[in-house]
Amino acid sequence: MPIHSEVSQRDYWLALAMTPGIGPTRGKKLVQHFGSAPNIFQASLTELEAAGLMAVSAQSIATGASLTKAEEEIAKAKAAGAEIITAQDDAFPHRLLEIYDPPLCLYVRGNVGALAQPGIAVVGTRHPTPYGVGMAERLSCDLSAHGVIIISGLARGVDSAAHRGAVNAKGKTIAVLGTGADVIYPRENAKLIDPILSLGGAVISEFPLGTAATPQNFPIRNRIISGLSVGVLVVEAGEYSGTRITARCALEQSREVYAVPGNVTNKLSWGPNTLIKQGAKLVATWEDVWEELPSEVCLQLEAEKPAASEAPATTSLFDGAALSPHEKRIYALIRADESTHIDELVERLQENMSSSEMFAALFELELNGKIRQLPGKNYVRTF
Repeated sequence: MPIHSEVSQRDYWLALAMTPGIGPTRGKKLVQHFGSAPNIFQASLTELEAAGLMAVSAQSIATGASLTKAEEEIAKAKAAGAEIITAQDDAFPHRLLEIYDPPLCLYVRGNVGALAQPGIAVVGTRHPTPYGVGMAERLSCDLSAHGVIIISGLARGVDSAAHRGAVNAKGKTIAVLGTGADVIYPRENAKLIDPILSLGGAVISEFPLGTAATPQNFPIRNRIISGLSVGVLVVEAGEYSGTRITARCALEQSREVYAVPGNVTNKLSWGPNTLIKQGAKLVATWEDVWEELPSEVCLQLEAEKPAASEAPATTSLFDGAALSPHEKRIYALIRADESTHIDELVERLQENMSSSEMFAALFELELNGKIRQLPGKNYVRTF
């Protein structure tokens, strides 16, 4: 098929990604074999099949069907407010090019520049304990306040907490989807998209627009979460959690692995505790991550400190300052690793304050973000 002058390099790379039966690894090998993406589309059907392509793939390229799909996809991306960057673009994140099988192209909604900045991936179970939610949110908030990009998968549980923490710090966060960039899954996390984008973050995917949430896509996208980062922080994960895939990808990609220790009797502690036994860095505060960052990353973040200094100051995990006497009494009874029911608070505090004083103090603690109310009038610390 002849090369048309009006077709850009991006169009050819996207057409390659849209070709049936061609994934990142095979696509990269094809580019190496023919010398460039445009050359693939100039090759004859015989040459394509001789290069080892399946008949359906070769025919899609030779007949121009792949380029037609690419043109349609570009129009869809424009309508969805997404930018398409390919592996040969300057804007493509250099860390992602270091992995074995980088995507041929990425769909980006938001700030493309955020993809090149130093980031930590925060991952974990979709069904965390209050302790897991609190640690993911607090660590992400503190790291984000110091200029670190928070990268996660927008899933329920730990991922959502990580994105919320970055948003609370007015920092940047990148959501890597296992769906099309225009399909938000789960739906309840749609409310996170606007603050992520408005604060200079991004929503990205390697899957075509409109791709639905299918189980096989999420393990595939995990290599991008770890590949974009300088390190992966595991908060809570069971023995057979998908988080193990991300941690394994991080190790294969020579990324740092960090883990938050958990209660040994809790099955969700199996993942991080096992990683710590295998050499992962134990993390209790954001400083534990910071001190393990490569020196060039720390220098880059320090150089950008004036911009990051606008973020709110971080707080200690055990901060109880600036609370009224009633709030301090209540705060001392509420834990981060398990919920406390309101009846227990009433029983233990009835000699120190009235019900109205207790409810007023609970309201102030919630308003200030010190505690969170769970279903059934249960309370936990948010750190």
